[in-house]
Amino acid sequence: MIHDIKKVLIMKEDIAARIQELGQEITKKYRGKELVIVGVLKGSFIFMADLVRAIEIPLQVEFVELSSYGMGTESSGTITVRKDISRDLKGEEVLIVEDIIDTGHTMAFLKEHLEQKGAASVSICAFLDKAQRREAKIKADYVGFSVPNEFIVGYGLDYGEKYRNLPYVGVLKEEIYQKGK
Repeated sequence: MIHDIKKVLIMKEDIAARIQELGQEITKKYRGKELVIVGVLKGSFIFMADLVRAIEIPLQVEFVELSSYGMGTESSGTITVRKDISRDLKGEEVLIVEDIIDTGHTMAFLKEHLEQKGAASVSICAFLDKAQRREAKIKADYVGFSVPNEFIVGYGLDYGEKYRNLPYVGVLKEEIYQKGK
């Protein structure tokens, strides 16, 4: 797998340090409240696992699975809910945890979806933000790192369900994902 990486963008030590900072920011904002964290499967699971351990307040965990990419490198623009949350969110403080915000369509869809379930508030924590690609009017409340408009993998992000287990974020060599086209 490492031979498929063009360059490393974010080292694992930098990821760990930033997650601790995010955990402190989130703890400060929600101190005295209970928080429901909604992870977006599959990409957010590694980031979310580390993030919840860095948050020092009571919290509950839920997951949703949405799809807009399939096996490609570009969003299809059509968002499908594959797995919805199983609890009532009426009056709850909700924090969405996402691996990357790209065009923003998925996050805009999910935020509205959770607000319609009666959440008191819905905030967004994105591990990565690729703002140059933004099409929807959506902004994360917490961002781990801003990244360039390149195809990135690792630390939960995949290409064709591979590379999620890399401990860093790297740029995938173009010839790897060009084969799939």
